[in-house]
Amino acid sequence: MEKKKLGPGKIALWIILACVAVIQIFPLIWLVDFSLASSTEMFTSGLLIIPEKIQWGNYVKAFVDGNFLHYLRNSALINGLAVILVILVSIMSAFACRRMQWKLSGFVKTLLVMGMMIPIHATLLPNYKIYSNLGLTDTIWALLIPYVAFSLPQALFLMTSFMESIPIELEEAAVMDGCGIYRIIFQIITPLLKSSVATVSIMTFLNNWNEFMMASTYLSSPKWKTLPFSVLEFTGQYSSNYAVQFAVMALTAAPAVIVYIILNKHITKGVAMGAVKG
Repeated sequence: MEKKKLGPGKIALWIILACVAVIQIFPLIWLVDFSLASSTEMFTSGLLIIPEKIQWGNYVKAFVDGNFLHYLRNSALINGLAVILVILVSIMSAFACRRMQWKLSGFVKTLLVMGMMIPIHATLLPNYKIYSNLGLTDTIWALLIPYVAFSLPQALFLMTSFMESIPIELEEAAVMDGCGIYRIIFQIITPLLKSSVATVSIMTFLNNWNEFMMASTYLSSPKWKTLPFSVLEFTGQYSSNYAVQFAVMALTAAPAVIVYIILNKHITKGVAMGAVKG
């Protein structure tokens, strides 16, 4: 079989896409490049630096002096709990709005999905006032509650789209066999929602991983501070050592970049399937 020749249009499209890809990935290359140089090599006329000697010590300082493991543990714990809660609540909410017969099901679903229109930082001051009155400031709940609340509308939208594609006859057969509502949800419905669960998990994790404004407002002690705080602390500790600051930023961005690269197919597939089914 003869290979299809690329026309001028496709060649132009590939060139444009390649340029866009380079522009998108260049900040990461620039960040890693500067993190491996010395501070004296920072002030150059070029966009990138060719270090005379690769400074791996920048990462050692960032890892040890920045208390990196403590902040990483907090970020992983808070984001992990947020993902679990968002999945549980969105599955049960989607089932209630799409499978259970009650008058306000459509209204409640629309009301919850409308949460996507509200920026997370628009509730910064009201939430702070509420948390202060309830004694929740400087606790894990101060971050967990808004992270779950603002991730739920998007998760509910995707879950309901996938759930509508599941034949209702499966649930009717389960009821005939004597299954209760929770067994139907978690043993019959949930295994069929693997694609949407993966999509919701990844998107919730990525959306909350680098969140800083709420964390800096609600938290005052280092106990529950998350990974972005390591960058802020190194700004003061190493104000003239820019290379170490770049190393901290590279370490902070690395987990989210790795997760996105590994699971990018699930994000694209899940969102596309949800849009078609919705």
